[in-house]
Amino acid sequence: MKHAAGTLAFIARFVVLGLAAAFIISLVWPNVGNRLREHFGVVHTTTEPASTPAPTRASGPVSYADAVAKAAPSVVNIYANKMVTEQAVQMYTDPVLQRLFGGRPAGPAYKRREQSLGSGVIVQQGYVLTNNHVIANADDIQVLLYDGRVAKATVVGADQETDLAVLRIDAGNLPVIHIADQRPGRTGDVVLAIGNPLGLNQTVTMGIISAIGRQLNTSSPEDFIQTDAAINLGNSGGALVNTDGELVGINTLLIGKAANAEGISFAIPVASAKRVLDQIIDSGHVVRGWMGADYTFVPVAADSGLPAAARGAQVTDIYPGGPAAQAGIQPHDILLRIGSEDIVDPADLRRHEAAFKPGSKVEVSGLRNGAPFHTEVILAQRPPMTPTASLDG
Repeated sequence: MKHAAGTLAFIARFVVLGLAAAFIISLVWPNVGNRLREHFGVVHTTTEPASTPAPTRASGPVSYADAVAKAAPSVVNIYANKMVTEQAVQMYTDPVLQRLFGGRPAGPAYKRREQSLGSGVIVQQGYVLTNNHVIANADDIQVLLYDGRVAKATVVGADQETDLAVLRIDAGNLPVIHIADQRPGRTGDVVLAIGNPLGLNQTVTMGIISAIGRQLNTSSPEDFIQTDAAINLGNSGGALVNTDGELVGINTLLIGKAANAEGISFAIPVASAKRVLDQIIDSGHVVRGWMGADYTFVPVAADSGLPAAARGAQVTDIYPGGPAAQAGIQPHDILLRIGSEDIVDPADLRRHEAAFKPGSKVEVSGLRNGAPFHTEVILAQRPPMTPTASLDG
């Protein structure tokens, strides 16, 4: 027994001594263990913790130069000139008379030339799309192309409701802009406005689509894109493009600081502009269907638990002798369907009726005093409507 205990004590002393020696050696030569393993061919493997890839997120381009280079050659400057007749006025020296009468004619009337600045977009060979208010009543229209050429333009036709006009220019090898597909832009999409603000030529501003489907005139079937891209005098008729350089709208107006507004501008969606362009090229004017009625949202009782405005449109007024009157439609009728399309709201109904050709026979269905009814309406041509929005672009 004593012999076994002595043996264990002897082994323990040598183990302790060996560990102490190994500790001292590791302090003096830190890599001696790796060198010995490499010398005797012993492979030491260590398990590294798997690295987690850093999360990625979609990022936009650092530059929009490619989009501008693609779209800018198709944007032109428009100079619309007209002769204005004015009468010279002599002011009264007496302050009382001046406040009462302002002034009195002094000599014969004289004429002076007035020039409007604007922009336009080449949408087909020989055709430029711009705003009607840029070229309205102009006696002479000059178009400055991207390559420095100047061309005389003639008006093919105009549409006051969308504030669009189509010009014809005699020039060859024109760079036609790429038109975005029918998929509408989304709120938050980056857009670029290209035009001729304040006569500065080919200026690009950037913003986002702030909203879509804006109704600026409650009686109009057209809607607008709202953007915060900077629009100034001279930008009217210019291009609103996406980050691929494709046309998504025609810049048309802004709400200026006079209304205590900033960063609120509007553009005509390219789909609406294309419909107007095709009709003006084909016939010189735009034709829209019309039922001869005014509409509002469908009222819903406050305690019904339904949304504030239900689907459909309620008739508020009927034009005497119009298509709706002849079809027996009455005020307070709720219209739910026109043709094969459901009616979402009053603006949707106006767009649907405007899309039909005058003379079309269309089935209209809805509710009258809670009971379903159906009737057929022979649409007439929509009479000219005067835009109510003020145009500052």
